Amino acid sequence: MAAEYDKVSVEYSDDRTICYIRIDNEEKNNVLDLEAILDLNEALRTADRDDEVDGIILGSVGDIFCSGADLSEIAGSDLETGTRWLNAYYDNLEVLKDTGKPTIAAVTGPCVAGGQELIMGCDLIVAGESSKFGQPEVLVGSTAGSGGLQMLPLMVGERRAREILLTGRLIDGQEAYDIGLINRLVDDGDVEDEATELMLDVVENSSPQAYRVMKSIMKQWSNIAMLGWESQRELTASVWRSKEFQERAEAFMAKEEAEQLPFMGSSPDRDNA
Repeated sequence: MAAEYDKVSVEYSDDRTICYIRIDNEEKNNVLDLEAILDLNEALRTADRDDEVDGIILGSVGDIFCSGADLSEIAGSDLETGTRWLNAYYDNLEVLKDTGKPTIAAVTGPCVAGGQELIMGCDLIVAGESSKFGQPEVLVGSTAGSGGLQMLPLMVGERRAREILLTGRLIDGQEAYDIGLINRLVDDGDVEDEATELMLDVVENSSPQAYRVMKSIMKQWSNIAMLGWESQRELTASVWRSKEFQERAEAFMAKEEAEQLPFMGSSPDRDNA
Protein backbone atom coordinates (compact mmCIF):
# COMPACT_ATOMS: atom_id res chain seq x y z
CA MET A 1 0.00 0.00 0.00
CA ALA A 2 1.35 3.42 -0.99
CA ALA A 3 2.22 5.87 1.77
CA GLU A 4 -0.03 8.92 2.10
CA TYR A 5 1.25 12.48 2.02
CA ASP A 6 -0.53 15.82 2.21
CA LYS A 7 0.94 17.36 -0.94
CA VAL A 8 2.24 14.41 -2.93
CA SER A 9 0.34 11.38 -4.21
CA VAL A 10 1.94 8.01 -4.88
CA GLU A 11 0.69 5.19 -7.08
CA TYR A 12 2.24 1.99 -8.44
CA SER A 13 1.82 0.05 -11.64
CA ASP A 14 -0.08 -3.22 -11.25
CA ASP A 15 3.16 -5.17 -10.88
CA ARG A 16 4.72 -2.46 -8.63
CA THR A 17 7.70 -2.06 -10.94
CA ILE A 18 6.92 1.60 -11.70
CA CYS A 19 6.26 4.19 -9.00
CA TYR A 20 4.26 7.28 -10.03
CA ILE A 21 4.97 10.23 -7.73
CA ARG A 22 2.79 13.28 -8.37
CA ILE A 23 2.94 16.78 -6.94
CA ASP A 24 -0.51 17.19 -5.42
CA ASN A 25 -0.91 20.77 -4.26
CA GLU A 26 -3.49 21.64 -6.90
CA GLU A 27 -5.43 24.23 -4.92
CA LYS A 28 -2.23 26.33 -4.85
CA ASN A 29 -1.25 25.68 -8.49
CA ASN A 30 1.16 22.96 -7.36
CA VAL A 31 3.56 25.40 -5.74
CA LEU A 32 6.51 23.96 -3.90
CA ASP A 33 6.18 25.04 -0.29
CA LEU A 34 8.39 23.43 2.31
CA GLU A 35 5.78 20.80 3.18
CA ALA A 36 5.46 19.74 -0.46
CA ILE A 37 9.23 19.61 -0.84
CA LEU A 38 9.61 17.40 2.23
CA ASP A 39 6.74 15.14 1.14
CA LEU A 40 8.36 14.77 -2.27
CA ASN A 41 11.70 13.96 -0.73
CA GLU A 42 10.26 11.21 1.44
CA ALA A 43 8.28 9.73 -1.47
CA LEU A 44 11.36 9.70 -3.71
CA ARG A 45 13.54 8.12 -1.04
CA THR A 46 10.92 5.47 -0.31
CA ALA A 47 10.70 4.54 -4.00
CA ASP A 48 14.48 4.49 -4.26
CA ARG A 49 14.74 2.05 -1.34
CA ASP A 50 11.96 -0.22 -2.63
CA ASP A 51 13.56 -3.25 -4.30
CA GLU A 52 10.35 -3.97 -6.21
CA VAL A 53 10.43 -0.59 -7.94
CA ASP A 54 12.45 -0.47 -11.15
CA GLY A 55 11.69 3.10 -12.20
CA ILE A 56 10.17 6.37 -10.99
CA ILE A 57 7.86 8.66 -12.98
CA LEU A 58 7.47 12.17 -11.61
CA GLY A 59 4.19 13.87 -12.52
CA SER A 60 1.52 16.14 -11.08
CA VAL A 61 -2.19 16.37 -10.37
CA GLY A 62 -4.18 18.92 -12.39
CA ASP A 63 -3.44 21.21 -15.32
CA ILE A 64 -0.31 22.83 -13.90
CA PHE A 65 2.77 20.71 -13.39
CA CYS A 66 4.46 23.08 -10.97
CA SER A 67 4.30 26.85 -10.59
CA GLY A 68 7.55 27.22 -8.69
CA ALA A 69 8.33 28.13 -5.12
CA ASP A 70 5.67 29.42 -2.76
CA LEU A 71 6.51 33.13 -2.79
CA SER A 72 4.52 33.74 0.38
CA GLU A 73 6.83 31.35 2.19
CA ILE A 74 10.21 32.58 0.96
CA ALA A 75 9.74 36.36 0.50
CA GLY A 76 11.34 38.07 3.47
CA SER A 77 12.48 34.80 5.03
CA ASP A 78 15.47 35.01 7.32
CA LEU A 79 18.77 33.46 6.29
CA GLU A 80 18.20 30.30 8.33
CA THR A 81 14.72 29.71 6.89
CA GLY A 82 15.83 30.41 3.33
CA THR A 83 18.82 28.11 3.65
CA ARG A 84 16.66 25.33 5.12
CA TRP A 85 14.22 25.64 2.19
CA LEU A 86 17.03 25.51 -0.38
CA ASN A 87 18.70 22.55 1.31
CA ALA A 88 15.42 20.62 1.41
CA TYR A 89 14.82 21.37 -2.26
CA TYR A 90 18.34 20.33 -3.23
CA ASP A 91 17.86 17.03 -1.41
CA ASN A 92 15.25 16.13 -4.05
CA LEU A 93 17.72 16.78 -6.84
CA GLU A 94 20.25 14.62 -5.04
CA VAL A 95 17.84 11.69 -4.79
CA LEU A 96 16.94 11.97 -8.48
CA LYS A 97 20.59 12.05 -9.47
CA ASP A 98 21.84 9.46 -6.96
CA THR A 99 19.25 6.75 -7.52
CA GLY A 100 20.38 3.98 -9.81
CA LYS A 101 16.79 3.69 -11.06
CA PRO A 102 15.52 5.46 -14.19
CA THR A 103 13.61 8.67 -13.49
CA ILE A 104 11.26 10.27 -16.02
CA ALA A 105 9.32 13.53 -15.67
CA ALA A 106 5.81 13.56 -17.18
CA VAL A 107 4.86 17.21 -17.69
CA THR A 108 1.58 18.85 -18.66
CA GLY A 109 0.91 22.56 -18.36
CA PRO A 110 3.26 25.20 -16.95
CA CYS A 111 6.46 23.89 -15.38
CA VAL A 112 8.46 26.90 -14.30
CA ALA A 113 11.08 28.10 -11.85
CA GLY A 114 11.56 25.44 -9.15
CA GLY A 115 9.37 23.09 -11.17
CA GLN A 116 11.71 23.23 -14.15
CA GLU A 117 14.73 22.85 -11.89
CA LEU A 118 13.13 19.73 -10.41
CA ILE A 119 12.53 17.99 -13.73
CA MET A 120 16.05 18.79 -14.90
CA GLY A 121 17.15 16.35 -12.20
CA CYS A 122 15.33 13.52 -14.00
CA ASP A 123 16.98 11.30 -16.59
CA LEU A 124 14.34 11.91 -19.26
CA ILE A 125 11.44 14.34 -19.79
CA VAL A 126 8.16 13.73 -21.62
CA ALA A 127 5.93 16.80 -22.04
CA GLY A 128 2.50 17.65 -23.41
CA GLU A 129 1.53 20.24 -26.00
CA SER A 130 0.24 22.59 -23.28
CA SER A 131 3.55 22.64 -21.44
CA LYS A 132 5.47 25.84 -20.79
CA PHE A 133 8.93 26.11 -19.34
CA GLY A 134 11.15 28.84 -17.98
CA GLN A 135 13.09 30.40 -15.14
CA PRO A 136 11.16 33.63 -14.55
CA GLU A 137 12.61 34.33 -11.10
CA VAL A 138 14.46 37.42 -12.34
CA LEU A 139 11.11 39.10 -13.00
CA VAL A 140 10.21 39.01 -9.32
CA GLY A 141 13.66 39.95 -8.08
CA SER A 142 14.97 36.47 -7.33
CA THR A 143 17.42 34.03 -8.91
CA ALA A 144 17.13 30.53 -10.33
CA GLY A 145 18.64 29.48 -7.04
CA SER A 146 17.63 25.83 -6.89
CA GLY A 147 19.95 24.54 -9.58
CA GLY A 148 18.68 26.30 -12.70
CA LEU A 149 21.77 28.45 -13.10
CA GLN A 150 23.94 25.34 -13.12
CA MET A 151 21.79 22.75 -14.88
CA LEU A 152 20.11 24.70 -17.68
CA PRO A 153 23.36 25.37 -19.62
CA LEU A 154 24.02 21.61 -19.59
CA MET A 155 20.62 20.99 -21.15
CA VAL A 156 20.34 23.71 -23.79
CA GLY A 157 23.79 25.30 -24.11
CA GLU A 158 25.17 28.43 -22.50
CA ARG A 159 23.78 31.04 -24.92
CA ARG A 160 20.20 29.77 -24.84
CA ALA A 161 20.42 29.34 -21.08
CA ARG A 162 21.57 32.94 -20.65
CA GLU A 163 18.59 34.20 -22.63
CA ILE A 164 16.07 32.11 -20.70
CA LEU A 165 17.58 33.01 -17.33
CA LEU A 166 18.21 36.71 -17.91
CA THR A 167 14.95 37.58 -19.67
CA GLY A 168 12.67 35.33 -17.64
CA ARG A 169 10.67 34.51 -20.76
CA LEU A 170 8.73 31.28 -21.01
CA ILE A 171 9.03 28.83 -23.88
CA ASP A 172 6.38 26.44 -25.13
CA GLY A 173 6.71 22.69 -25.45
CA GLN A 174 7.75 22.82 -29.10
CA GLU A 175 10.62 25.20 -28.42
CA ALA A 176 11.64 23.17 -25.39
CA TYR A 177 11.82 20.09 -27.61
CA ASP A 178 13.69 21.94 -30.36
CA ILE A 179 16.42 23.18 -28.02
CA GLY A 180 16.83 19.84 -26.24
CA LEU A 181 15.28 20.62 -22.87
CA ILE A 182 12.77 17.76 -23.20
CA ASN A 183 13.01 14.35 -24.89
CA ARG A 184 9.50 13.84 -26.24
CA LEU A 185 6.52 16.09 -27.01
CA VAL A 186 3.09 14.48 -27.22
CA ASP A 187 -0.60 15.30 -26.81
CA ASP A 188 -1.49 16.18 -23.22
CA GLY A 189 -3.66 13.11 -22.83
CA ASP A 190 -0.78 10.83 -23.84
CA VAL A 191 1.94 12.19 -21.55
CA GLU A 192 1.79 9.61 -18.77
CA ASP A 193 1.27 6.72 -21.19
CA GLU A 194 4.27 7.88 -23.23
CA ALA A 195 6.37 8.21 -20.09
CA THR A 196 5.32 4.72 -19.03
CA GLU A 197 6.15 3.27 -22.44
CA LEU A 198 9.55 4.95 -22.35
CA MET A 199 10.16 3.65 -18.84
CA LEU A 200 9.27 0.10 -19.85
CA ASP A 201 11.62 0.37 -22.81
CA VAL A 202 14.42 1.27 -20.41
CA VAL A 203 13.75 -1.20 -17.59
CA GLU A 204 12.93 -4.16 -19.84
CA ASN A 205 15.82 -3.79 -22.26
CA SER A 206 18.66 -2.10 -20.40
CA SER A 207 21.08 -3.88 -18.11
CA PRO A 208 20.35 -2.62 -14.56
CA GLN A 209 24.03 -2.81 -13.65
CA ALA A 210 25.14 -0.94 -16.75
CA TYR A 211 22.40 1.65 -16.22
CA ARG A 212 23.52 2.30 -12.64
CA VAL A 213 27.15 2.64 -13.67
CA MET A 214 26.37 4.97 -16.57
CA LYS A 215 24.12 7.11 -14.40
CA SER A 216 26.82 7.35 -11.76
CA ILE A 217 29.28 8.55 -14.39
CA MET A 218 26.74 10.94 -15.91
CA LYS A 219 26.26 12.52 -12.49
CA GLN A 220 29.78 13.90 -12.83
CA TRP A 221 28.49 16.19 -15.58
CA SER A 222 26.21 17.97 -13.15
CA ASN A 223 28.64 17.68 -10.24
CA ILE A 224 31.06 19.93 -12.08
CA ALA A 225 28.30 22.43 -12.81
CA MET A 226 27.07 22.33 -9.20
CA LEU A 227 30.43 23.25 -7.69
CA GLY A 228 29.14 26.77 -7.01
CA TRP A 229 26.05 25.54 -5.19
CA GLU A 230 27.23 26.43 -1.68
CA SER A 231 27.92 30.07 -2.50
CA GLN A 232 24.80 30.33 -4.67
CA ARG A 233 22.64 28.99 -1.85
CA GLU A 234 23.81 31.74 0.47
CA LEU A 235 23.45 34.42 -2.19
CA THR A 236 19.93 33.27 -3.06
CA ALA A 237 18.89 33.18 0.59
CA SER A 238 20.20 36.73 0.98
CA VAL A 239 18.23 37.86 -2.10
CA TRP A 240 15.06 36.46 -0.54
CA ARG A 241 15.61 38.77 2.43
CA SER A 242 15.95 41.87 0.25
CA LYS A 243 13.37 44.64 0.16
CA GLU A 244 13.26 44.54 -3.64
CA PHE A 245 12.33 40.86 -3.74
CA GLN A 246 9.70 41.29 -1.02
CA GLU A 247 8.09 44.19 -2.89
CA ARG A 248 8.13 42.42 -6.26
CA ALA A 249 6.87 39.17 -4.78
CA GLU A 250 4.04 40.92 -2.94
CA ALA A 251 3.05 42.79 -6.11
CA PHE A 252 3.00 39.60 -8.11
CA MET A 253 1.00 37.69 -5.51
CA ALA A 254 -1.59 40.48 -5.45
CA LYS A 255 -1.87 40.30 -9.24
CA GLU A 256 -1.95 36.51 -9.11
CA GLU A 257 -4.87 36.56 -6.67
CA ALA A 258 -6.77 39.19 -8.64
CA GLU A 259 -6.30 37.55 -12.03
CA GLN A 260 -6.09 33.91 -10.87
CA LEU A 261 -2.77 33.36 -12.59
CA PRO A 262 -0.31 30.58 -11.78
CA PHE A 263 3.20 31.79 -10.94
CA MET A 264 4.59 32.97 -14.27
CA GLY A 265 2.66 30.22 -15.97
CA SER A 266 -0.16 32.07 -17.66
CA SER A 267 1.60 33.52 -20.66
CA PRO A 268 5.04 33.40 -22.23
CA ASP A 269 5.19 37.20 -22.45
CA ARG A 270 6.55 39.56 -19.84
CA ASP A 271 3.27 41.45 -19.44
CA ASN A 272 2.01 38.75 -17.09
CA ALA A 273 5.03 38.88 -14.83
